[in-house]
Amino acid sequence: MSGSGLLEDLVESLRCLPGVGPKSAQRMALHLLQRDREAARRLGTTLISAMDRIHHCQQCRIFTENTLCRWCSDPARRSSQLCIVENPADVLAIDRATHYPGKYFLLLGHLSPLDGIGPRDLGLDLLDARLQSGGIDEIILATSPTVEGQATARFIADLAARHGVSVMQIARGVPVGSELEFADGSTLSVAFEQRTPLI
Repeated sequence: MSGSGLLEDLVESLRCLPGVGPKSAQRMALHLLQRDREAARRLGTTLISAMDRIHHCQQCRIFTENTLCRWCSDPARRSSQLCIVENPADVLAIDRATHYPGKYFLLLGHLSPLDGIGPRDLGLDLLDARLQSGGIDEIILATSPTVEGQATARFIADLAARHGVSVMQIARGVPVGSELEFADGSTLSVAFEQRTPLI
């Protein structure tokens, strides 16, 4: 492959994708060149179009081609209920698995002072303005159960409390269908702390 600078550039460009190392990138590049050049052209055109036209929703920061995303512009969804998530994939997972009727707010990460990620980087100034303008009665925190995710949840809970907004956090604990003996200590501890009445 040392004879083609473009081929090396293609392999290197594919390595920007998560989980794609040198060998995987080389396999992808060779497949596109050898087997499916038309698909490669479509991919290139779609990537350019997506990078030019997709941006953040003005209200919730979810990716969209429009001023408002499909969740924010849906009049059937409750504006008074806001689910806060870290990643775009979290929105899709919640929407697919639940009947959540409200709207979302996307952080695109979590607080991490060591990495230089503060409240403004997560759009928390925008969230603060939305809470201040009124109309939101409940926030549901669906941040990750990591230390950073919990610190972010605590920061948002304090922010919501200043505006008199109720804050709930999704339950954590033993997954449905699993055996207790295989659950780790932290998971069991959280499950006991967040126990709910059965009757």
